[in-house]
Amino acid sequence: MSDVNGVRRSRTAGGVLVAATVATGLMAGTFYVFACAVMPALARSDDRVYVDVMRDINDVIENPVFLPVFLGALVLAGLAARQSRRMPGRWWVWAGATAYALAFLVTVAGNVPLNDALARPGDPAALRERFEDPWLAWNAVRAALSTVATACLATGAAARARTTSWAASAAVHREAAHGTPR
Repeated sequence: MSDVNGVRRSRTAGGVLVAATVATGLMAGTFYVFACAVMPALARSDDRVYVDVMRDINDVIENPVFLPVFLGALVLAGLAARQSRRMPGRWWVWAGATAYALAFLVTVAGNVPLNDALARPGDPAALRERFEDPWLAWNAVRAALSTVATACLATGAAARARTTSWAASAAVHREAAHGTPR
């Protein structure tokens, strides 16, 4: 930890906040692509193709690239919020962490149970009928929440950077004016 202008700062806190912002941005993009490309394309398919492709997507998305980002965004946003106490932009960071936690909850409580139900045997038309509209609605909610989370975390990071930059600049000017480091 370092002390700049009376405010405690951690070098790693900034890195965690940037990583949280990137991870939530990746998740927002994933949900957005589903909303504006994947699901509209699938909507053109017949029931059997729709169900088979969604089952395949649900199988392959649980992979070593997606899962660490999906779970990591939650952990990193929470850690960034904890580290942001008494820091500039902390309310933005807390808002971002909360928004992503809600997106995570929507996924776990809304989309995943629908995916699990779609995986069960049954008539493709009936499975699709129970799945499609609710899944689309929950996906739109999690896309919006993840986007809000990303924007809030980025705003918090910008506020922290502005203050850190200002404090460092002020310290340099004080040193130059007084000829000695503080």
